[in-house]
Amino acid sequence: MSTATLSPRDGDRTIRTATPGSTLADVLERVLDKGLVIAGDISVSVADTELLNIRIRLLISSVDKAREIGINWWENNPHFSAQTRELVETNRQLLQRIDTLETELRELRQLAPVRPTI
Repeated sequence: MSTATLSPRDGDRTIRTATPGSTLADVLERVLDKGLVIAGDISVSVADTELLNIRIRLLISSVDKAREIGINWWENNPHFSAQTRELVETNRQLLQRIDTLETELRELRQLAPVRPTI
């Protein structure tokens, strides 16, 4: 077990770590490999009346680990895609075409003679 010395004012006290020679890179590699979940709730109340409730959930992992556990929201989110502008423009054009077709259809229905029903 390795040890790390505290500040000089703490005297001879030391902290024992479970992994000898762990560097920040080693810890980061382990966290990304296994994943890390941080969860917490913040609640603000006055006289037993809850005014604000915030739920915080944070997952830190590698992309491969996230995919493995079923988290891949960034793959289909257009804001994280290089095709965002193209998709937005295509969507705008399609909506404009639909509006034009619906207008033409209404005009044709008004011009068509009403057939008597038997």
